[in-house]
Amino acid sequence: MDSSSSFKIILGSASAARQFILREMGFNFTVMTADIDERAIRREKPEDLVMALAEAKAEAIISKIANLKDSEISSEPLLLITADQVVVHEGVIREKPSSEEEARLFIKGYSRAPACTVGSVMVTNLKTGLKKGGWDKAEVYFHPIPGDVVESLIKEGTVLKVAGGLLVEHPLTSPLVEAMVGSIDSIMGLPKDLTRALINEVL
Repeated sequence: MDSSSSFKIILGSASAARQFILREMGFNFTVMTADIDERAIRREKPEDLVMALAEAKAEAIISKIANLKDSEISSEPLLLITADQVVVHEGVIREKPSSEEEARLFIKGYSRAPACTVGSVMVTNLKTGLKKGGWDKAEVYFHPIPGDVVESLIKEGTVLKVAGGLLVEHPLTSPLVEAMVGSIDSIMGLPKDLTRALINEVL
């Protein structure tokens, strides 16, 4: 589906992985960030949490866009895609690590038990106000992760910017992945099938 010529997309995420996936899907887009305090939004269930966060991001970006002049808004349908993800490990919800020490604990734990990713996608048609969202789950099983790999990942720093410090696509960690249940794009933060379905629903 190359509909990038018939509508414009704003991706409400600074995530390099989400930008990569959306480009891989054949879409052109611009990036806007929500700049919300994610830790101020709490829900008990991971599915409820990621949906609430995707919605809060959408609302924050919509209020930013409201300040733009009409001439700056395209005449084609304008879609806003927001997303969020957490990792559930041994029954505990993990967001982005708050410190190097927390990242170290997170990554070491994946040698012991699988990481389950729970990710949301929300697509808002900014012309009609129609908004559709959904969530997707996947699991990653790792071989034992050596201490030097953990330290290299922390030194590099990307693990501090992702939910649960989880990187499956990284050259250091991808050889250590034993099995995946679900799609790699879902684990990376933007499930392609769900995103396409939601885009079709709001157009």
